[in-house]
Amino acid sequence: MSEATTRPALWRDRRFATYWAGQGISQFGDRITELALPFIAVTTLHASAPTVGLLTAAVWAPNLLSLFIGSWVDHQNRKRRLLVMADVLRAVVLLSLPLAHWFGVVTMGQLIAVALVAGLGQVLYQTAYPSFFVSLVRRDQFVEANGLLSSTRSISFVGGPALAGGLIQALTAPVALLVDALSFMASALLIGRVKVEDRPVAEPEGSLWRRAKEGMGLVLRHPYLRASLACVTTINFFNFVAAALLILFASRQLGLSAGAIGLALGIGATGGVLGAVLAGRITRWLGVGRTICVGAVLFSAPFALLPLAGGPLWMRMGVLGLVEFIAGFGVMLLDVPLNALQTAVTPDAVRSRVVGAFSSINFGIRPVGAILGGFMGEWFGIGPTMVVAAVGGTLSILWLVESPIPGTRTIEELDEVFPDLAPRSA
Repeated sequence: MSEATTRPALWRDRRFATYWAGQGISQFGDRITELALPFIAVTTLHASAPTVGLLTAAVWAPNLLSLFIGSWVDHQNRKRRLLVMADVLRAVVLLSLPLAHWFGVVTMGQLIAVALVAGLGQVLYQTAYPSFFVSLVRRDQFVEANGLLSSTRSISFVGGPALAGGLIQALTAPVALLVDALSFMASALLIGRVKVEDRPVAEPEGSLWRRAKEGMGLVLRHPYLRASLACVTTINFFNFVAAALLILFASRQLGLSAGAIGLALGIGATGGVLGAVLAGRITRWLGVGRTICVGAVLFSAPFALLPLAGGPLWMRMGVLGLVEFIAGFGVMLLDVPLNALQTAVTPDAVRSRVVGAFSSINFGIRPVGAILGGFMGEWFGIGPTMVVAAVGGTLSILWLVESPIPGTRTIEELDEVFPDLAPRSA
């Protein structure tokens, strides 16, 4: 009997369950920060649309360093320790805001600094994570594992915004960030308890710049990675044009309180939970590639509905929630199969480098979109900007049409395309 058939189901695996719990706690904390940081800027510091765009950009700007951080991480043996370090770094920097609030010295400069350092911690985490992930779960469990982890993230979008809105109204936004800091500490403690076998790493050859260049070259030459990178980069650019203005739009133009915004986003986020639950079934029905294409369209198109929001409170909240519901459902259909596909086609020895190269472009474009969105909202109005973002993001599917991705039905068939990456028999 093979080793694979004697192992317990993934959700019953103690190591995976421990990591899953830590990730879930951290995800709920993230929802607080995502609402609290722009809310401090908009309501406490009375920031303009371009300034809010700059703050959003600061969160994602460290991703421009992903290529070099990933190239360094590839040659570090203890990936789990790097994940713990990333969580601790983010916890410490977030604690500075409640302290500054206590002394009455919160400034926009500090908000941007916190966003930058927390973003740096996120880059360290995301480049170390892929090697940790393939040591934690089997290849045939990639879609299942991504589905479970994505479902937790989606659930956090249901309860997290409502929790965040309530905490902000009860404690003020800076104090609410204390909860996120504690969530990162809890995540660090749980990840530290997950025992995985460190995979051997090769001694670095050449300079950091050369290794980074090799990682970027692989992504740009690889038919699957190149097409998926172009697609999600386009989505991220246009979605962050809209995302930079979302809280500003809901607070000022729709006249919604923090609690109302959190409740609407939380209800709408049930779309993400539904998408995560159904992603595996839909992938088996449509195939990996076609599911990715459907998700790419559904993720971006709903922003065009936001200018329709108006009328009584329930209607304004309803449109905001509907947009979140459709987009959340779409992003799960995009992320779950795409993450599994990328994991399957990437060689072990360069996982962090490839993720770094991918993230430096894919996430690095987000601050550009956020800054542009802030100025577009100021120049043309928030409503027209949302429509432009929806159309631009939806057109991202054109990058996939001529690639091999739409024709890919299962992860297992990729073993024939990339035989060197196929798992060895037990």
